[in-house]
Amino acid sequence: MKIFYGKSTSGNIAEATRGLGNPKLIIMVSNGDSFEANVAAIEKQFPGVPSIGCVGMGYDTTVVENGVSITGFVDGVTVQTGVLEKVSVSPARHVARLEKDIQAVKPGKENTAIIDFCAGNDAAVLTTLSGLVTKYNLQVMGATGDAGKVSVNGKVYEDGMAYAVVKNDGGRVKTYKENIYEPIDKKQLIASKTDKSKYYLGELNGKPAKQFYMDLTGCSESGIVDQTFKNPFGKMIGDDVCIASIKAVSGSGLILYRQINDSDILTLLEMRDPMEIAQHTVDRIRSDFNHVSAIFSVNCIFRYLVLKQRNELNAYLDKIGTLGTSCGLVGYGEHYNTQFVNQTMTCVVFE
Repeated sequence: MKIFYGKSTSGNIAEATRGLGNPKLIIMVSNGDSFEANVAAIEKQFPGVPSIGCVGMGYDTTVVENGVSITGFVDGVTVQTGVLEKVSVSPARHVARLEKDIQAVKPGKENTAIIDFCAGNDAAVLTTLSGLVTKYNLQVMGATGDAGKVSVNGKVYEDGMAYAVVKNDGGRVKTYKENIYEPIDKKQLIASKTDKSKYYLGELNGKPAKQFYMDLTGCSESGIVDQTFKNPFGKMIGDDVCIASIKAVSGSGLILYRQINDSDILTLLEMRDPMEIAQHTVDRIRSDFNHVSAIFSVNCIFRYLVLKQRNELNAYLDKIGTLGTSCGLVGYGEHYNTQFVNQTMTCVVFE
């Protein structure tokens, strides 16, 4: 298979798509001010071509911070696109659409992935997908976009999840998750007095979560949100750790970027060397694939800020790009199969 990547720092679709011919799928990441206009421009220029889009920042080896980026799947894929609507209240209502689209591409073993953009309620959406993921042996990689908007086939949706079911006609697909944080110690933190609808964490080990986090990290109340760049929480799922970042302080508790339930086991995390972790990711992918056709990824906005602050952003993207054609977007929450995670890179690799 083959993909095209184009960009315009001014947000011009004609510039970003120059050289793109006969795509099978278009993925657009646009700044918010031009999003609706760019969705319409893509549909006008490529009528009837399956497309999905969201508001955000795209990248290959550099980030387009306020323009538009275009990823075009040119050949070697079979694609269906669609949308789940009103995901905040009824994410499962239109799931039959998705199953019909999965069946239409005739997925085989380890060769089909769902790339999705969600406007919110990601955890519930991924739970909705979980049965289909298992039934059809699918991989899932996606992101929360900005501004509460996504697009599918030339139409903008609020409170929706846009998806592309992509079958690699010439090989496998595989998703990966990269975490630059690890547990500080083996101490278990038991969550309680949570509110799933508000992503609220009230207590840890029976004590108010705000003060408990301050005691663990030594930060002040005003420094809690900044401290999450250094010490986010991790939710333990077997031997795996899914990052849960802190969004805000609320009374004696904390608001997180993902749902936490009563009795969930959390741990405190600390950052490792991002470039060392990136090399480990590259080595893992190379050990799994003799040839990489393309990589599509999402990096959390927090990772973007951390890597930029460390002056390692371009070096990181260059390292991932050594595997082959690599592009993606900066997201506000990341999807890895049926998991919704924070402060993470997830990607789908096409053989």
